[in-house]
Amino acid sequence: MRLTLHNVIFWPHLVAGVLAGLIIAVMSFTGVALAFEHQILDWAERDTRKVQAPAPDAPRLPLDEVIARVRAARPETPPTGVTVYPEPDTVVLVSTGRDSGVYVDPYTGEVREWGAQGWRSFFHLMEEWHRWLGAQGDNRPVGKALTGASNFIFLLLGVTGLYLWWPRKWTWRSVRPSLWFRRGLKGKARDWNWHNVIGFWLLPVLIVLTATAMVISYKWASNLVFTSMGETPPAASGPGAPPVVKVAEPAPGTPPLPLEALLVEARKQTPAWENITLRLGGGGPPRGNAPAQAQGEGRPKGQGPRKEGPTAVTFAIREQDGWPLFASTQVSVDPFTAQVLRREAFSDISPAGQVRRWLRFLHTGEALGVPGQLVAALGSLGGLFLVWTGFALSWRRFLAWRRARATVPAPESTEPSV
Repeated sequence: MRLTLHNVIFWPHLVAGVLAGLIIAVMSFTGVALAFEHQILDWAERDTRKVQAPAPDAPRLPLDEVIARVRAARPETPPTGVTVYPEPDTVVLVSTGRDSGVYVDPYTGEVREWGAQGWRSFFHLMEEWHRWLGAQGDNRPVGKALTGASNFIFLLLGVTGLYLWWPRKWTWRSVRPSLWFRRGLKGKARDWNWHNVIGFWLLPVLIVLTATAMVISYKWASNLVFTSMGETPPAASGPGAPPVVKVAEPAPGTPPLPLEALLVEARKQTPAWENITLRLGGGGPPRGNAPAQAQGEGRPKGQGPRKEGPTAVTFAIREQDGWPLFASTQVSVDPFTAQVLRREAFSDISPAGQVRRWLRFLHTGEALGVPGQLVAALGSLGGLFLVWTGFALSWRRFLAWRRARATVPAPESTEPSV
């Protein structure tokens, strides 16, 4: 076989695709399944999330009371966050973990389980396979390493595939077979046509999906976004970490104000709000029923509670018709005076921080709303077909190689006959 640049690129392309193909197929399939998770859950839980207001101007329970109802009903899973909505007929969402939570009637305090448990179990399973290949516990780092490496290989396959597709002569006759599906093809010709057409049209989408996945999967890739733009990478990994704002030490014995009073002040900063989220246990002064870590438990023996001083309570506020669609405004409020100490909109974030957040939501397509999610889903579906047609082409090449070997005559013996 004559050594050419085409062969130097083709054979690693083929071998890498065969080695990582199954994992790429798993991530592509689960990517399609997860594409419209939020819309499906919203539809499936449309009744569970609705409440009946006693009267048009009926008072709502204070935020502290809502949280207290959840702690009483679920003492084994303390609240980690709470989200309120402006609609009078909508529940309050109280999170009790990354993938768990309850709904609370803001008028009666009734605690409801999440609905659509079947859908939630399905999406949870899809996410586990998408991120960790279904690995659990201590095996998750191994699963994450495999998906991260396979995603990187998929990115390289896209780049090398573009070179392999590139016509030697740019004529309509040479380019047309790679631009659209041809009827009546079978076997190798069909697989080659599908592989090239899907790869050509979806290559930009696949490069975005795999490149953004690199930023999500690897700390060094995330840091590269900041260093390449002349900024210092943040200590916290990933976008959306709330700012820590220190407050002045109050007089001894001064109790913090109710969360409802802080919420009222934060809400004034963005009148046209869509929802407001407060993370619990991660800031502000300790409260009587706060989670264990907020009280200093779980620290190494002999160290006692943290002595960092009180911090502001930070609310994440999503605006109606805001842009970008995933953006939120962080409002930090002094828990003792209800004074707004900091207001950080998306436009106030550093350029690299904005790019990092865009990359996170471009990976799922949510950055561009439903059209973006549809494009991301099509990209993932195309990845499945690329794996299938790539395997088919490789298998046909292997069979052809075996047939060629079988037809080569054995060399004649030079030993004298007895």
